[in-house]
Amino acid sequence: MACTCSHEPAPQKPNSKFRTALWIALIINLAMFFVELIGGAYAHSSALWADSLDFFGDAVNYGISLAVLGASLYWRATVALLKGLTMALFGFVVIGKSAYAYIQGIPPEAITMGAIGILALIANVVAAVVLYAFHDGDSNMQSVWLCSRNDAIGNVAVILAAVGVFGTGSLLPDIIVAVIMATLGLTGGYQVIKKALQERKDNKPALTT
Repeated sequence: MACTCSHEPAPQKPNSKFRTALWIALIINLAMFFVELIGGAYAHSSALWADSLDFFGDAVNYGISLAVLGASLYWRATVALLKGLTMALFGFVVIGKSAYAYIQGIPPEAITMGAIGILALIANVVAAVVLYAFHDGDSNMQSVWLCSRNDAIGNVAVILAAVGVFGTGSLLPDIIVAVIMATLGLTGGYQVIKKALQERKDNKPALTT
């Protein structure tokens, strides 16, 4: 039994501009993972901690995307499917973390939270601008754009939450932002999964004897 791709388009020629954009996004996300991991632990912020995991997940996803740039559409869609599932899983993890933080009842340190949120926003806006040109591409390209877009939106919410925590002394703004980020992960993951499944169906390799 041999596997052939009789009805599948030829593998995509690696796009040098997209490859460069992915490297930029990868470096940005990996750096911000460490910044938010340390800062989130110091500030006791669920939103920053969750965002640090998101940065790490995005860095891994960008690395995977770089590895499959020259692969066929079927295999690029397969990787995108895994990334979509990861995005959705992240949403559920953040919801669980938010519930735990609510039970603990420790409000975050607003100044540190806000400062890191602004830095993260700048980093994500740069990544999103770099990747925007590819947001209408296949599911693999779409997934990397959605990652940066969701992160930028989440960072705006983190900054607003820091203001809310500073003004009220309550941890609720931090929890609300974490839930918003979880929702972005779930909805973004659904979009990527849906498109990836369709691309896999349309470009499934044919098996011949």
